[in-house]
Order: sequence, then structure tokens, then C-alpha cells
Amino acid sequence: MGVPNQREPNQPAPEPGPYQQEWIDRGTDRLSLHWYPAADTAAPMVVLWPAMGVPAGYYRPFVTGLRRAGLAVAVVDLRGTGASTPPASRRSRYGYAELTDDVGAVLEHLKPRRDGRRVLLLGHSLGGQACLLHLARTGGADVDGLALVAVGLPYWRSYQDIRKLVLPYAHAISAISAVLGYWPGWGFGGRQARGVIRDWAHTARTGRFPLIYGVDLTGTVAALRLPVLAVSLARDQYTPASTVDHLVAGLGAARVRRAHLDGDADHFSWARSDSGPVVEVVTAFALATD
Repeated sequence: MGVPNQREPNQPAPEPGPYQQEWIDRGTDRLSLHWYPAADTAAPMVVLWPAMGVPAGYYRPFVTGLRRAGLAVAVVDLRGTGASTPPASRRSRYGYAELTDDVGAVLEHLKPRRDGRRVLLLGHSLGGQACLLHLARTGGADVDGLALVAVGLPYWRSYQDIRKLVLPYAHAISAISAVLGYWPGWGFGGRQARGVIRDWAHTARTGRFPLIYGVDLTGTVAALRLPVLAVSLARDQYTPASTVDHLVAGLGAARVRRAHLDGDADHFSWARSDSGPVVEVVTAFALATD
């Protein structure tokens, strides 16, 4: 996979500027996409998928760093989050399967801008799981790599200090979501469809992804051969390195680059006040030729 022509070393990088708001219809739902173009129309493109309950605008400092490095960036609001509609309610039936479908729909929407350039999916937490499941279903032919930042499988046995709390918590929020018809966001994940919480709780209980339209994708995840960058953060309170390692262990055929970053960044702050180290490793991955 070749690297598109980059700007000359002495040419100043463009300031990020305002994003272009775009919309993608998904049946009765609508996805919001923030598009940050690069000055070089052949520059690599990063398509960023947020964590559960985190709006696209939260990532602006991180996006600023990527754009100063010469990359184009698209950031998607997950269903029911940010400007994507509708807000999760008792009528919401979607879960991981639909989020996985959304990844494909966004890549199709971006196809005219993807042609002729290197394309990376970048997922944070839940967004990374959706990206990985999409690639498992498609074989990864529509992108050149996958970057996972603070993405793991929250299997209760993978935790250390809070191991005894994860399993009962997963049971509790799944039960509350089933009774209320949605998750109201009490201290975790923001307001979510009950299907999303059901599937998250499944990964916490079993250490495996839920079935996607009745199919176990464990084998196809293991068979993926594209380059993967997996980044963990020393102060991540939700996705410690052990949960990232659990996920990476299932990527048997992928060319995985594992990075563990020390410092003060936690599960969320890496995208804002502490974005520099992650910008550096993601940019190097985006521009790599192997």
C-alpha cells in the first residue's frame, strides 16, 4: 500500500477551520458526520468512530492535531449521540449489528473522497468494536488499516482491581435497560438503546463479541490480515491494557502494532488535553508503507 504524495516539509500545515456538516440517512435514523478536509486531496483519510455516549465535537483537539499533520478526518456521531437521531428511547431497537452496518454506510458515503487515497478506520472504545466487526464482515477490503485507541473487550476476568465489580455491574445495567426500555445514562455511557447495553453486557460477561445477525464473527475477526494499531493508556479507568490485550489476542492474522502510552491521559482526556502522544502514533501509522 503506497503513501499518497505529502506536502513539502517546509510548507505550513493548514489550520483546521470549521468542519462541514453532512448527513447520512439510515432508515428512520440519521447519522451526523463532521468532515475536515485536508489541503492535499490525496492525503490519507482517517474516519473516526467515537466511544459510547461521546459526541463528535469532543474530538476536535485530536482532529486538530491530525489535520496539522496533513491528514483529512471524518468524525461520526454514533446513533442517538450528538447530532445523530433519534435519541435512544423505548422505541429504539438497534444494537451492535446496526452500529456495524453504519460503518459500512459511512464508508459508502465517503467513497468519492476515498478513491485514490489511504483510508484508516479509527475507533475509540465502542466505536472501535463497531469498526472491527464491520471489517470482520467485509474482510477489510474497503480500508487500508484500523487504529484502535482505548478499545478492548471489557471481559470481567481481564480486569484486576475492579474485577469483582464488572460482572454484577454488567448484569445490573442490562437488567435496568430491559425494564426501562433504554439505558438513561446513569454514570455510564450516556443515554443508550437497550440493544447497545445488552451487547456491551454480553462482552463483559463472556469476553466475546455478540452475534451479529445471528453470526459469530470470532473466526473472521481472527482471520483479518490488515494492519492494526492498538493503543492503550496507562491511566485508562475503563479500558485498561489487559482488556486491550484480550482483544488483540483474537486478531491472530492481523499485523498488530501494540502501543502503551504512559502519562496522564485517561479513557477520555487523550482526545482533548492529552491528545499529542496519540496524534503522534496514529499519524505514524497512517503514513506507514508496510
